[in-house]
Amino acid sequence: MTSESEAAGFRQDDWYCLPLRIYYEDTDAGGIVYYANYLRFAERARTEMLRHAGIEQQAFRAQNGLIFAVSSCQIHYRQPARLDDRIIVKTRVEAMTAARIKMQQEIWRDGDRLTDLEVWIVCLREDGRPARVPSMVKASLELFTREGKAD
Repeated sequence: MTSESEAAGFRQDDWYCLPLRIYYEDTDAGGIVYYANYLRFAERARTEMLRHAGIEQQAFRAQNGLIFAVSSCQIHYRQPARLDDRIIVKTRVEAMTAARIKMQQEIWRDGDRLTDLEVWIVCLREDGRPARVPSMVKASLELFTREGKAD
């Protein structure tokens, strides 16, 4: 488990916000972020949101024999990010079912929304079979749940 002060981002209302900078390695020859890298930025933000909520994924796996995996992702590119931009990846929980968590993510630069993502995360046993999301995970993620409660 990680303390809130060690997390890389911050909470704003029901969003977890992770500031990032765009580096040369993130871009194509024209200095525009390569499309697949938005998925990497979103993954980092989800991981840091879990840390901020007190859930370290390696410790969670060791203690519970459970992992999280993306089961579905829909992404809409609105505007490109470019070399040296400072962006913020915003993440919140939209819904939780017995074994899945639906997250909304947005990537922003200076007040402009660049990208929208809808990501479904599934809780799995180490053998790959679905498992219930533990109640402690659901409770920890309430901070980042739209209007304070998930479906």
